[in-house]
Amino acid sequence: MLTRRDLLRAGITSGLGLGVSSMLERLALAAPGSGTGTGTGTGTGRAKAVILLYMNGGPSHIDTWDPKSGKVAGPAKAIRTSVPGVMISEHMPQLARLANKLAIVRGMTSKEGNHQRAQFLLRTGYSPNPTVAHPTLAAWVAKKLGEPATGLPSSVSLGGPSLGAGFFGVQYGPFVVQTPGQLPQNIGYGPGVDDARFEARKRLLDGLDSGFAAQTGDVKIDGRRQLYAKADRLMHASALKAFDASEESEAVRASYGDTPFGKGCLTAARLVASGVRFVEVTLDGWDTHQDVFGRTKTLMGTLDPAMAGLLEDLRRRGLADSTLVVWMGDFGRTPSINANDGRDHFPNAWSAVLAGAGIRGGVVHGETDAQGAKVVTDAVTVPNLLATVATTLGLDPADMAQSPAGRPISLTDSGSPVKALLT
Repeated sequence: MLTRRDLLRAGITSGLGLGVSSMLERLALAAPGSGTGTGTGTGTGRAKAVILLYMNGGPSHIDTWDPKSGKVAGPAKAIRTSVPGVMISEHMPQLARLANKLAIVRGMTSKEGNHQRAQFLLRTGYSPNPTVAHPTLAAWVAKKLGEPATGLPSSVSLGGPSLGAGFFGVQYGPFVVQTPGQLPQNIGYGPGVDDARFEARKRLLDGLDSGFAAQTGDVKIDGRRQLYAKADRLMHASALKAFDASEESEAVRASYGDTPFGKGCLTAARLVASGVRFVEVTLDGWDTHQDVFGRTKTLMGTLDPAMAGLLEDLRRRGLADSTLVVWMGDFGRTPSINANDGRDHFPNAWSAVLAGAGIRGGVVHGETDAQGAKVVTDAVTVPNLLATVATTLGLDPADMAQSPAGRPISLTDSGSPVKALLT
């Protein structure tokens, strides 16, 4: 006997493109409850979109943006940047040239040294709590600022896993594309399905959902229906080609570097140009418990052209003043070197970088001690960093939403914007 789950799987798979449908199925079958926001997003900030460059695993601040000397330093040299007195790793020469566009936050600090907990904190502004699934900042952006008129999703994740929308519901979660630079797979109809049959199967699915909602009162049905509608719009959107980076000239593609991360950054620029509000691009491999110096050098060889190419491409497209670029990872790495020539997890002190809309360029905010072991000036918490990002978008960091249990939840956990970083 077919269960509702079987029918849902069959209805989606036969009625929608397989690539989009598999994403819907994963989300719909594990959907959290939906929530209602009590505040409003004005969208009046300078930023109209955010591109988050997420360094999965936790990058070493000492070997990237906050170089030190003496025993804690690695073999890489610190080089001058376009900002007098500011030095960064020699493995980021292109970003050194663009330092006058960057706000380097060297005073980041948190208490989460576990990857999963830190990744949750960095995306939501909250430490994990088993009693509530907090929405990510990307979900707040999608809910408050709405869908692009182009038919593309509000939130897209490129090249890696990303968190869902928590109690906001699956309709505000990211559209995940594992291979950046290409069109999403199987976005057309299934075999033997034409327009008429597609519409008929949509009506069948809607009838199943209506019956299930009437029998159970499940509030998640509305979120799923919204998600299906978004998938339908995406499949038929003329702007779908924004995912295809091969449309760009060879010179533009080369400027980002021929890597999946470089292609992700290029795709992010194209998506923002087509109205997407929040794009996350993942660069994995920063959990450097072994061979930190060799691995970090390689990673910066990927990061430097991609991030620099993104900043310059946004300027060429006329999007630099309306797009905020954020660089961050799980946490920092220990000043000490372990027995495997690596650095271990270190949330006490680390770095993040902001650039673009609403952000003051050419500044360093915060300072760590000579070992990079603790923040000694202008500490910045994760809620404060996310509150700063939200402010550039015209969102109120104190905006509230009601969880399914009736608990008021703000956009961040008591976060306040760092005014010194804002223009």
